[in-house]
Amino acid sequence: MVTEERRDTALEPLDPGLPPIDRHARVPDGFAAGGITAGIKASGRPDLMIVMAMDGPAAAAAVFTQNAFAAAPVRLSQSHLAATEPAGRGRYGWADAVISTSGCANAATGAGGAADQAAIADALAEALRTIPERTLALSTGLIGTRLPVAVVVAGIGALLEAGLGTDADALESAADALRTTDSRTKIAGTTIDLPAHDGSSVTVHVSGIAKGVGMIHPRMATMLSVVMTDAAVKPAVLHGLLRAATVRTWDQLTVDGDTSTNDTVFLLASATAKAAPVVAGSDAAQRLGHAIEAVARDLARQQAADGEGATTLLTCQVTGAADDVDARAVARAVVSSSLFKAAVHGRDPNWGRIAGAAGNARIPEAAILEAAGLTPDEARRRAGTTPAIDPDQLRIAIAGTLVFDGMAGGPQAFDKAAVRDRMDAPETIVRLDLGLGEGWGEAFGCDLTEAYVIENSEYST
Repeated sequence: MVTEERRDTALEPLDPGLPPIDRHARVPDGFAAGGITAGIKASGRPDLMIVMAMDGPAAAAAVFTQNAFAAAPVRLSQSHLAATEPAGRGRYGWADAVISTSGCANAATGAGGAADQAAIADALAEALRTIPERTLALSTGLIGTRLPVAVVVAGIGALLEAGLGTDADALESAADALRTTDSRTKIAGTTIDLPAHDGSSVTVHVSGIAKGVGMIHPRMATMLSVVMTDAAVKPAVLHGLLRAATVRTWDQLTVDGDTSTNDTVFLLASATAKAAPVVAGSDAAQRLGHAIEAVARDLARQQAADGEGATTLLTCQVTGAADDVDARAVARAVVSSSLFKAAVHGRDPNWGRIAGAAGNARIPEAAILEAAGLTPDEARRRAGTTPAIDPDQLRIAIAGTLVFDGMAGGPQAFDKAAVRDRMDAPETIVRLDLGLGEGWGEAFGCDLTEAYVIENSEYST
């Protein structure tokens, strides 16, 4: 979405050209949501969340962790999606509700953990008068612990009795119950106009919530997120829009380099906005895709900014790559570098660590490349290869200051004290131009601090 005209010689920050975001969003039409304290967490903080489709099943799409220890809620949700839409093979289908339990990951818990998750699905389905296969599940917390099923079942009854809501407060309560070590809730929403059946315009809402500030380095998914829209979209089309958005947002997010056992993002569409059905490849699909990407991007940035122990959001934007795939790989390599993350924490404009990280970049696995639009053969050929980088063409800027220009002899004289001052901010932006083509991409991370080590040295105790 970054055009040649919008690129500049000063390496200024880039605007991705997505719809504006509202972080005080409401629940889209056709859904209700809420969260309570059920008693799963010993801390007594909110720990049970439900999102419900109010007028029959919603179209549902998902992406999940690729971790070999995929948690019980991941495996159950995949089987439920496959049951409601066999052609989707666990990637899309239909759902009446999503339930999240926080404080226990229910991962690496064997057959007992799977039975626990199934019992919760049965209880939720009974309470909503639907079938278990039209429920989806999220869990987050300590790996290797079993869910307190009786506590969760009682919490389902209590939450539904209290009533789910549709306003911004309801979305806030759901987001609050979704989190674990997050210091704050993460909400984003936007609106777009789509055509109605008669050719007029209809306002469509897209809103999402997310959690995750540690064990974050997604492969084909996010941490935990639920995104909702009142647009009319078939499950297969919905999945295509979600995967394309995920490639450019959550797959470009890292906090600590560790992938999770529970990573999941659900996208639900209620079809209650009275817009015409969104068809794959249409202008409406492009606009809806941009709205979904805008919500995903903002949630990913909120997650990076709230990374465990973080003091600074780290954004790397890359232009001039041979293509977008190369650009995204270089951007993610930079924000993933522990050396550079530590330098950002110390407000040290050490551009050598950026150059070294860029030179170590690798193209991701074939499945991500296929989701980005490459053919299967091209994806297999390029997976794991090195992006095209020419040090004599590379330019690097930190916080708006050019520090390296390969076309002008390499290292550039700059005021280190002034750049340190500019890095002492809520966000540090690193810009690279590879000078090789029109590809662009960005990635999001955070600084690496002593607080991260302290928090994770005693997480289970």
